[in-house]
Amino acid sequence: MARIFYRPSPHTQSKRTKGDSSSSVWEFHRYFWRSRSEKMSLVWLEALLPLGIIGGMLCVMGNAQYYIHRAAHGRPKHVGNDEWDVAMERRDKKLMEKVAAAQD
Repeated sequence: MARIFYRPSPHTQSKRTKGDSSSSVWEFHRYFWRSRSEKMSLVWLEALLPLGIIGGMLCVMGNAQYYIHRAAHGRPKHVGNDEWDVAMERRDKKLMEKVAAAQD
């Protein structure tokens, strides 16, 4: 791993007094890490675009299934339809046909 050493230019370096404990190297590191943490604080926003695309496509696919099924069968899909429910639908349909035939 390469190390980067910061050597401040003598022309840009401020004059330090004898009691001054801050060094230009320390200021550089403080600036470097602060700017990096500020950049990293909004990295999670980069995930919103793919998340929005994936969520949008899931919604589009679900609605497409709903509208295709409704167009093909004339009513929304019955969720959780097992054999008993299918048998009862057939029975109800036959009973309604008998009632309609008896009224004619």
